Amino acid sequence: MENLVIIPARGGSKRIPKKNINPFHGKPLISYSIDIAKKSGLFKEIMVSTDDREIADIALKYGAKVPFFRGKKNSDHFATLADVVTEVISTYQNLGKSFQHICLILPTAPLITLSNLKKGYDLLLTDNYNSIRPVVRFSYPIQRAFSMKNGVVEFINPENLKARSQDLEPTFHDAGQFYWMYFEKGMINTKRGGFEISEMEAQDIDTLTDLKLAEIKYSLLNSD
Repeated sequence: MENLVIIPARGGSKRIPKKNINPFHGKPLISYSIDIAKKSGLFKEIMVSTDDREIADIALKYGAKVPFFRGKKNSDHFATLADVVTEVISTYQNLGKSFQHICLILPTAPLITLSNLKKGYDLLLTDNYNSIRPVVRFSYPIQRAFSMKNGVVEFINPENLKARSQDLEPTFHDAGQFYWMYFEKGMINTKRGGFEISEMEAQDIDTLTDLKLAEIKYSLLNSD
């Protein structure tokens, strides 16, 4: 299959130093993203986009490729995932290589399952979307959210004060795991599709507390 995996892993994480290669159940965090891509059998090439030699060496050790290093412009914390994907696509095209589809897998997503990764791919192929991602339902209705200024809380949408939770439309947030897309379109598209996964299957990792929660969830999901 002419599919490419991009794993974006810059070296300058601040809240958790060297987050992308931080030990997670005995292995570097990024290795889980590489392993799931390898196990899926869906990809012709698995590449890591990085500006960091240590990350590159670990990626190579676990079976990914680092065919080129990320440009300086996309190596700071202002660069978006779309910027990184655009750079990778452009560089491959300049090298005379192309693919049909891309799956951007984050390096901090050890809870990805093979079934969810394949489900995302199947949805991209069978539904009329430009990209597909897993999403998680907000556990509490955001329509009843507060703002808080100087300790004073107020409803952002006071018209929902008396609304029953079950009568409010469910809302979702990005699971922060992976994004399927077409090579020719990248992440810059308007017709985004998604499918729901549980809170147990996803964990954003920005702090040490997040990292610990991810380790607990991983242990529970793999207890059998």
